[in-house]
Formats: sequence, structure tokens, C-alpha cells
Amino acid sequence: MATTEPCAPAATREPRRARNRKPVPAGRIALYATLVVVSLLMVVPFVWMVLTSLKTPVEIASQDAGLLPEHWEFGNYVDALRAAPFATYARNSLIIAVSHTTINVVVASMAGYALARIRFRGSEVIFYLFIAALMIPTYTKVLPEFLIVRFMPLAGGNDILGQGGSGWLDSWWALIVPGAVTPFAVFLFRQFYLDLPVELEEAARLDGLGEFRIYARIMTPQVKPALTTVALLTFESSWNNFLWPLLVTRTDSLRVIQVGLSVFKTENGPQWHFLMAGTTLATLPMVVLFLIGQRYFVQGFATAGLK
Repeated sequence: MATTEPCAPAATREPRRARNRKPVPAGRIALYATLVVVSLLMVVPFVWMVLTSLKTPVEIASQDAGLLPEHWEFGNYVDALRAAPFATYARNSLIIAVSHTTINVVVASMAGYALARIRFRGSEVIFYLFIAALMIPTYTKVLPEFLIVRFMPLAGGNDILGQGGSGWLDSWWALIVPGAVTPFAVFLFRQFYLDLPVELEEAARLDGLGEFRIYARIMTPQVKPALTTVALLTFESSWNNFLWPLLVTRTDSLRVIQVGLSVFKTENGPQWHFLMAGTTLATLPMVVLFLIGQRYFVQGFATAGLK
């Protein structure tokens, strides 16, 4: 008579997946723990800013105030918007940031494509000049750029020699033209175009496409990470720019949002509840844009491929 062996209890059965699972290395656990701690340190200032914007002035000045507000003052945002023409400031910042982003993406991608895919005399020298321009500190260029804007010939009442008027000061030209194209954007685009296979270019030429159509229709769609990276960095730099708009503008109609925040710094000290509310509103667009384009943004830096 055949006998059957008793089946093992279900509780003692070990799934095959569990048997094949490998232990997580200790180094990876330490890496994840470090990344979590660093992430929290990066987030804490933003959390403090938002919570401070919801406190009353008395609570902010109190030494016993906790992290969370005792009374949530959402009206601080409404009062901050009424204290200054923030709609005008935000509009101006948006116009400048969009203009800089569009010009930088278009012009820098063309320059990067030319330096990477078109061989002409002096291309290496021009590329090294762009590399040298990356080494110039930003604040050392402020005075020369200001003098160029101030003495721009035949602008703002100036004569042919740039004398007699104000040039481009207090105008959209001064806010948009200087710094519209950055050497870093040209460098980044060049590196991405260098990584593209030459077969794409040759096949397009066999199909009868000209150089500009090859750039616009064949090569540029292949460098979406570079486009997103340059667009986000340019928009962020223009949106958060404070010093240059402060130097070249005099009227509220051309002030930007970062300059507008200075109205909350009075002789009696900063109005912290309004200042934090305005700063939160100024930070929000950049957070949203980064969340939308973070995949291409990270990929752009990870695959730049320096040659």
C-alpha cells in the first residue's frame, strides 16, 4: 500500500523569491541613510520659511516660539501682495526669465552644434574662449556690463559716442540683452552634440537636408536632457537675479520680484512675516518647474559626457 509523505505546513514553506533574495550591502544602507539626512537638511530651511510666513509678528519675535505657528495667519500672503505691486514684479520677472530662457536655448544650441559638428578654421580657439569665459567670476563682469549699457550709442538720448543720455538704463534692453546667452549653455550643448552618432548626420545629408534642418529636425530633438537642463538653469538664474535689475532700473514698473522683496526691510527691521510670505511665493514657480523637468534635468548632468 503506497504511503504519501505529509506535506510541510504552509507556515514552514519558504518562497523561492525569499530564498533567492540577497542581503542589502552595508555600504548601500549607509549611502541611503546619508542621502536621507542630507535631504532633510536641504528641506528644513524651506519648511521653516513656510511656517514663519504663517506666524504673527509677535510670535516671530518671541523667544519661546515653537516651529509650528500657534495661530495660522494665512492672511499674511494677502497683506504681502497688497503691500507692494507684486503682480507687476512677478510679471517683469516672468518676462525676463522667459526671454532669457528662449534666447539662451536657441542661440546656445546653435553655437554648440556649430562647434561640435561643423569643422571650420578657428573653431577650437572659439571653444577655448568659451571655456575661459566660464572661469570669469560673475561679479567682476557687473561694472563693464553696466558701463556698456550706460554708454550705449544712440540709445536713451545718447549720441553716436554714447554721451548725453542714459543709454539702456531703466529699459527692457538692459534687463534682457546682457547675460541672455551663457558660456556654460554653449559648452553643455557642444558636449551633447559631440555624443550623437555621425550616421544620423550623414543619413540626413543623403536625404537632401540642409545644415539648419539637420540641426533643427534631426540633431536637436536627440538632446532633450540638455535643452531641459539649460532651460531650467537659465530660468532659475533670471528669476532669482537681484543685483543686476537693482542696478539698471529706477521705476517700479520695471522692478523684479527679488528687488520687490526689499520693501519689507524697513528702518525698524525686516517684516519677517511678509518677507517670508513673499519669498515663498517667489520660490514656488521654481519648485514646480523642477518637479516637472527633474528627470531630464538629472539626466542632463549625468550624461553630459566630457570628452
